[in-house]
Amino acid sequence: MNKKAWIQDMKAIPFLLPFLLAYLIFTIFPIFKGLEMSLYDWNLVRKMEFVGLENYVEMVQDPNFWQTLWNTTLFVMLTTPTMVLLALGLSLLANLNTKLKTFFRGSFFIPSILSVAVISFLAIFMLQPYTGLVNTVLQSIGINAEPFWMADKGLAWVSIVVVTLWWSVGFNMILFLTSLQDIPDALYEASEIDGASRWKQFRYITLPQLIPIGRVVILLQILASYKVFAQILLITGGGPGGATRPLIQYIYEIGFTQNNLGYAATMSYALFFILLILSVIQLKNQRMEEK
Repeated sequence: MNKKAWIQDMKAIPFLLPFLLAYLIFTIFPIFKGLEMSLYDWNLVRKMEFVGLENYVEMVQDPNFWQTLWNTTLFVMLTTPTMVLLALGLSLLANLNTKLKTFFRGSFFIPSILSVAVISFLAIFMLQPYTGLVNTVLQSIGINAEPFWMADKGLAWVSIVVVTLWWSVGFNMILFLTSLQDIPDALYEASEIDGASRWKQFRYITLPQLIPIGRVVILLQILASYKVFAQILLITGGGPGGATRPLIQYIYEIGFTQNNLGYAATMSYALFFILLILSVIQLKNQRMEEK
C-alpha cells in the first residue's frame, strides 16, 4: 500500500472512532469484566473476595443449574425445528401471487413488532382459566374440560412454545421470503417446459435455493432460544414448580435477588461458551457442505 492510499484510509478514522469507542466500552469491556467477576465472591454490599474457580465448581455441582439448562435446551428443541418449518410454510404462502399476499405478509409479520410485555399480557388474557378466550372457545365447540394452561407442566410448555412461535415467526418468515424472491423465474419456466410438477419444482429448485438462508435461520433461532427469558418470566414465572424456568431466569434470580453477582457471571459465561460452541459447529458444517 502506497503512502497516498494509506493517508486516504486514515481519513476514515475520525468517523469510525465514536462507534469503536462505544463498542469497546459497552461490548468488549463488559466481556472481560464479567470474566473477572466470575472469579470473585462479588456482590453490591460487601467488598469482593477472590475465590478463583470456586464459582465454577459450585456451578458444576448445582442441580438447579443443570435443571434450568435442561429446561432451556428443551425449549430450543421444541421451538427451533417448528419455527423453521412454520416460517418456511408461511413464506411460501406469502409469496403466492394472489390478491391476499399483502394481507398475509402483514398479518404474519405484525406480531413480531410487538413488545414482549404486550405478547405476554395477551397470552395470559387468552389462556387464563374460566374466563380466558381459549377455554371459552373450547367450551363453545363442546369441549367441557377446563385446562389450566399455566398450572400444568405439559400445558405450560405448549403455551410458551405457541406464544413464542406466534410472536417471532414473522422475522424468520421475512428472511425466507426474501430468498424466495431472489430465485430466478427462469428456473421455474424451464422446469415447466420440461413438465415438472409443483412438488418437483419445490423439491429440486426452491428447497436447494433456500438452504443457505435456512442455515442462518436455524443458527439465529438456536441462539435466540437459548437466551429465552422475558416471556417465560411474565407468563409462567418459571412455573409450575420451576418446570419452565430457563437458565437466564436462574441467572437473574441469583444475581439480582440473591445478590450473588460472581456466581451469576459464572453461569453467564457457561451459557456464552455453549452458544459459542454451537455457532462454531454450525459454521464448520456449513463450510464443509459448501466445499
